[in-house]
Amino acid sequence: MLQTTRLRLVPFTPQQFVTLIEAPERFAALAGVPAAPGLREFFTSGEIQEAWLTNLRTLERADPWTLGFAVIHREVQSVIGSAGFKGPPDESGMVEVAYGIVPAFENRGHATEATQALVAFAFGHESVSLVRAHTLPTNNASTHVLTKCGFQRAGEFDDPDDGLVWRWERTERPD
Repeated sequence: MLQTTRLRLVPFTPQQFVTLIEAPERFAALAGVPAAPGLREFFTSGEIQEAWLTNLRTLERADPWTLGFAVIHREVQSVIGSAGFKGPPDESGMVEVAYGIVPAFENRGHATEATQALVAFAFGHESVSLVRAHTLPTNNASTHVLTKCGFQRAGEFDDPDDGLVWRWERTERPD
């Protein structure tokens, strides 16, 4: 578990994801806290790859590199988003972060807090030397989050799934 001033990041289990997607009415009983409105849609939208959902059903335990973290608002006691990685560190020591906060909690610094916790977690592993992120190729909330978290824009990248995106990178470990 990771903690920030206002958030707890708790590793998602495969069972929690499957329940959120297939039986959301049972999620709170399984996770210990309810899902904020809009959370389920992160994982049922057309942007989620079918291969990820298929793999989810084969996993047996929580793995932060694969499933990421439930972002729990400590005061509200609700899962308000997710934050994680697009896989474990690759052979060059790179990990890619991804995050999302439900609309009712956006623009309050939660994504920044969660991303800072992800960066600290990643750089807490000696094998990690680079943390990367991708955003739409325009200034937006995500570009502001990454800038606040010490990322530098490293250029454009033609992603096979998302098309043209801006690549962001951070190589400096947190203090």
